[in-house]
Amino acid sequence: MEWTQNYSALGGSVGLTALVVSLPIFYLLWALAIKRMKGHIAGVSTLLFTIIIVVLVYKMPLGIALSASALGILNGLFPIAWIIVTAVFLYNLTVEAGQFDIIKSSIASLSNDRRLQALLIAFSFGAFLEGAAGFGTPVAITGAILIGLGFEPLYAAGLCLIANTAPVAFGGIGAPIIAAGAVTGVDANLISAAVGRQLPFLSVFIPLYLIILMAGWKGAKEVLPAIAVSGTTFAVAQWWSSNYLGPMLPDIISSLFSLIATAILLKFWKPKNIWRFPNEKGEKIEQYKKYSGGQILKAWSPFIILTIIVGIWGTSSFKDFITKQLQWFISIPHWPGLDGLVVKTMPIVTKPTVYSAYYKWEFFTAAGTAILITAIITMFILQISPARGAKVARATLKTLIYPTITIASVLGFAYIANYSGLSYTLGLLFAQTGHLFPFFAPVLGWMGVFLTGSDTSANALFGQLQNVTGQQVGVNPVLTIASNSSGGVVGKMISPQSIAVAAAATGLVGRESDLFRFTLKHSLFLLLLVCIMTYLQAYVVPGMIPTIETFIQ
Repeated sequence: MEWTQNYSALGGSVGLTALVVSLPIFYLLWALAIKRMKGHIAGVSTLLFTIIIVVLVYKMPLGIALSASALGILNGLFPIAWIIVTAVFLYNLTVEAGQFDIIKSSIASLSNDRRLQALLIAFSFGAFLEGAAGFGTPVAITGAILIGLGFEPLYAAGLCLIANTAPVAFGGIGAPIIAAGAVTGVDANLISAAVGRQLPFLSVFIPLYLIILMAGWKGAKEVLPAIAVSGTTFAVAQWWSSNYLGPMLPDIISSLFSLIATAILLKFWKPKNIWRFPNEKGEKIEQYKKYSGGQILKAWSPFIILTIIVGIWGTSSFKDFITKQLQWFISIPHWPGLDGLVVKTMPIVTKPTVYSAYYKWEFFTAAGTAILITAIITMFILQISPARGAKVARATLKTLIYPTITIASVLGFAYIANYSGLSYTLGLLFAQTGHLFPFFAPVLGWMGVFLTGSDTSANALFGQLQNVTGQQVGVNPVLTIASNSSGGVVGKMISPQSIAVAAAATGLVGRESDLFRFTLKHSLFLLLLVCIMTYLQAYVVPGMIPTIETFIQ
């Protein structure tokens, strides 16, 4: 029996309905930021609270609510948690083989300065991983590397989450932009060009913001040349590639430009003082052993191989070959108790539309599988026996039990928010802001990423709403669609899913609330900047963003 979503279920009021159904979100914020609840407890309790709310407010049948939650939990386990398990396993293998000391030495040979290490690893290398794989991979890998270099775990995780802001919109080989194009019917290349005229401003700013956060303004001034080179090369390459090559390659190209340019600079320029964290004051700066080129290449080989394999895995031709030609996947085309039972209605869609529900276990095309294959190859290269590899795998799984529960419960929450109409109720509330909508448009994307952990999912959720509302209030709809992605990137650092990933990768399991408190204020500040920028582009410099008409011409 079909059930129809009702976005103003309480007294016909979107505002009142939004206030009540947002209680689980406020609860989650309270649980993490104030109560400092452990991530898995906060996640599971939020999911249960949400089920109760949607059943009582929307009169959603309990069976449908439980089925939506189960589908979300399954997607949380695979492919999301699968990425985390394999990424941490790969890192642990390099440590087990004693190769991480060589990796540390090779980075320190460029600079012992913590500020420059953060630029190279958290910002540039992290952006590359975001572009190649996305979905938690960059924070998992770069966070582990920074801790191996000597960064305090909470700082390492927080810095990587903040640094990961700039590349998120083009992550996973352009998946968020492609999703926005699919749900709105607007050419993905046009959306790419629009986002490419917003995010470069943030990309220039993030490296400076990151170093000020670490070392204060005085410490940042000492490394301004490196900050300028890192951010500017990234931003210019991001603008050019997003406008002229489309949405798939901006992260790959801009991160490589930034990484290579910064490394070249450090061959000819060094900061006046070597900066370390306060707890390292008085400690003798570690003198890293010199290694040969061959030894360094061997130590970095896991991440070089990872880059190549993930790059292959991210191409549409590879995915099409596996799924369409070989058909190596397990599919549940009609998820029981959910598929065809939920109906979306106006104004989210122009006419009542059945909400489909399916699950695909695409093991061979998953990013986590690419990382696992890298790990297996690494075992051969680093001469790790199967017995030692199995020991590392067991230890990895043991440390990731609670983060996996957190990720699964958060995805369960995201799915029930979508299928109940909770997400759409909140979206419609923002759409009522009229002339001010361009200012609030990025907030929708920010909220969508907080709810789902994914800029891709946030665009799928609110892309069409941004399109329709932009037209209704008389502004360029391409701007509001693009702002959904641009706002979403600053929500990534506080998404419970991202927090769980970062905590798992950096040994902070149980301290998710501390990490959330660390990133929340930065997320809100950066969101404000994006909101102001979008408002200015709507009314002060509207010609900055391309329109559908000019793009067609």
